[in-house]
Amino acid sequence: MNWLTEPNQLVLSELRRSIEGKMFFAAVLVVLAAQTAVGSTAERRYGDLRDWYLNNVHLVNRNRNYTEVEVAMPGRDMPTRLCDERYGKLFEELEYLKNLLSKCTGCAGKLTHPANDDECSVGTCYDGVRCQLMNDDEPHCGLCPVGYDGDGVSCGKRNACDKKPCFAGVQCSTRDDYPYYGCGSCPAGYDGDGRKCWKKDLCARRACFPGVTCKWTDESPFFECGSCPVGYEGDGISCGRNPCLQNPCFRGVSCQKKAVDPYFACGACPPGLAGNGILCGKDSDSDGAPDEGLDCPERSCAKDNCRMQPNSGQEDTDGDGIGDACEDDIDSDGVKNDSDNCPYGFNPRQEDSDGDKIGDACDNCKWVKNTNQLDLDRDGKGDVCDDDIDGDGKKNAEDNCQRAYNPKQEDVDFDGIGDVCDNCPTVYNRYQVDSDGDEVGDACTTHLDSDGDGRQDDRDNCPFVANAAQLDTDNDGRGDACDDDKDNDGVPDRVDNCELIWNPNQADRDRDGRGDACDKDFDGDLVEDSMDNCPRNGQIMRSNFYNFTTVALDPEGISQDDPYWVILNDGAEIFQKFNSDPGLAIGYDKVEGLDFEGTFFIKPEYFQDDDFVGFVFGYVSNRKFYFASWKRQEQDYWESTPFEAYATSGVLLKLVNSQTGPGTMLRNSLWNDAGIQGQTKLLWQDRARKGWEFNTPYRWKLLHRPKIGLIRFRLFRGSVLEADSGNLFDYTIKGGRMGVYCFSQALITWSNLVYRCNDEIPRDIYNLLGSEQRKLVKPSNDNWLS
Repeated sequence: MNWLTEPNQLVLSELRRSIEGKMFFAAVLVVLAAQTAVGSTAERRYGDLRDWYLNNVHLVNRNRNYTEVEVAMPGRDMPTRLCDERYGKLFEELEYLKNLLSKCTGCAGKLTHPANDDECSVGTCYDGVRCQLMNDDEPHCGLCPVGYDGDGVSCGKRNACDKKPCFAGVQCSTRDDYPYYGCGSCPAGYDGDGRKCWKKDLCARRACFPGVTCKWTDESPFFECGSCPVGYEGDGISCGRNPCLQNPCFRGVSCQKKAVDPYFACGACPPGLAGNGILCGKDSDSDGAPDEGLDCPERSCAKDNCRMQPNSGQEDTDGDGIGDACEDDIDSDGVKNDSDNCPYGFNPRQEDSDGDKIGDACDNCKWVKNTNQLDLDRDGKGDVCDDDIDGDGKKNAEDNCQRAYNPKQEDVDFDGIGDVCDNCPTVYNRYQVDSDGDEVGDACTTHLDSDGDGRQDDRDNCPFVANAAQLDTDNDGRGDACDDDKDNDGVPDRVDNCELIWNPNQADRDRDGRGDACDKDFDGDLVEDSMDNCPRNGQIMRSNFYNFTTVALDPEGISQDDPYWVILNDGAEIFQKFNSDPGLAIGYDKVEGLDFEGTFFIKPEYFQDDDFVGFVFGYVSNRKFYFASWKRQEQDYWESTPFEAYATSGVLLKLVNSQTGPGTMLRNSLWNDAGIQGQTKLLWQDRARKGWEFNTPYRWKLLHRPKIGLIRFRLFRGSVLEADSGNLFDYTIKGGRMGVYCFSQALITWSNLVYRCNDEIPRDIYNLLGSEQRKLVKPSNDNWLS
């Protein structure tokens, strides 16, 4: 009950006037007791004295002998109502209290009378505390100053932090001014002033990818995102579209996500099939064109114009809808293609002035024998009859690099050999002797190759990290393999969202983790990643053997012709015409991690030959490379010098690490099945010893991961697996160039040649590796064996 209501305040004001302000608070206690007593004996209702006083201001008659009291409303002179006898009793009680309090006036004076100066000496109380005499006539000290605690004599600064005024976990410190404490910062994940803290609403700031649920958590970063939307992948903060999760590609075909519509790209169809990867149809000749057209717009969906013979370029010289590979007489000169010395040029008389088996109608050196038809500068003149082979404006006789374009003729060491072709550009070596065939002249060789990548340390842009390709994206002299800022944009690669493209602002509008500058094209070579054979190498976009180099492995032999190479399908198909000495056609591009595939096809000559067809990878020099070789039938080599060489039928893989280089020793070692000390090493040989067959397309697939020495080879006839090497391991070569190989076999086609840069390991191959090997490589989401 609130006893200090308005009517009671009026009563108390009467008491104050009666006792002149003395013992006022004691009277209050008495009034409170009296009111409690009244309240206990009478029910509160309208007409009760307390309610009546709310509407009345003063008493008209104070005579306690009256049992009825006349009253008047404020502002009126005449009474308007009489009181019953209960109110008379209350007035008697009030009169009693008035008399009682009057007797205590002296006591009240002692309680409130301040002490004299001589009674409270300086220092009796704490500085600023009032000194007073109480009823014992002794000086007493008042309350300590605001912000202090004590008895008035001694006061200490109050520790406001004891009451824990700050938020849980927030530091509290005392202060001299009000409120005598201060709070530190709110805990991580909270906002506020330290006294009051509340959870940060990070979710309201769109911390998660649009459409992803967000909730608050107690641990950093103080929010948690749900799963990415359907068709996307990521951590919920950043999500990238990945329709591959919905398996849009043909069964067994790899899927790669893209940053643009339709946000995915499918890989190549399985062996024996062709198409765009979404749709795949039968491909009888394994040249990448389906037997029947598919309902898709890509070139790879168009019907094959020559179903039973590989022709990946689909060349059709006469435009009759039948591919040149299926035409008996492409140039319609009456001479069958296989016998025609110029199959693409009309020459019914087959003139051949220089006797090199190349008809005058298509011979680039009509009067000088040149079976290989090499034309370095592609000016239509064969190198053997071109007075400026490299087309740099310097006649061969005056050119210090006849086979390398160098119009300025730089020659730092003044040895007469231009810097661009000098195997010791800073050391005089007129005769360019290179005993070990490593492309470094003897005059400057150190035999020091710390990382074993085939590059001498002083010529290696990463001397302690293997990088056979020597890729240097920013051209700063430091190879990408050991450069922590490959694009030189000032952002370290470990946090750069475009490692190979300069983008210091790191803009990423779609928040997929890849910067806008490289969203579609990671290496900046203007070819979208899904179409790029090497999406992290700006120097390689597609498979191309146009700029090939011929390598004669028996340059002194005269029993057979040198190979005659024809490049088709924009560099993705090679044809070799003659029954020749061992030779290679090596492409220009260098890679490290490699996927390499292609199709073998051999047509019969007028007699049934049975020798070697193959391909090369990891080519470092004419002394050092890996190759696959496949022979149709077993046979001894007819040249028994320097040793008798024997080959069985079947396919095998070898390492060439020759001490002598091209010549008779290497030639016989290539023929021989078993490895030869100082020349070759046998890595694997198919136990089935099954030879190839004429007019039959065979598709090979090779995987090479130099980082762990992994080599895996598979051979298909259509969709049927013919041979599988299993996982092989050899660490000799860290990467190099690719090419094709033949030895004493004519009319060979290597069709639909495809090489890709790849350092990842297909998931099913990765699962077969040992634990230590797995630590060194990254698995992909693709499967290679299925």
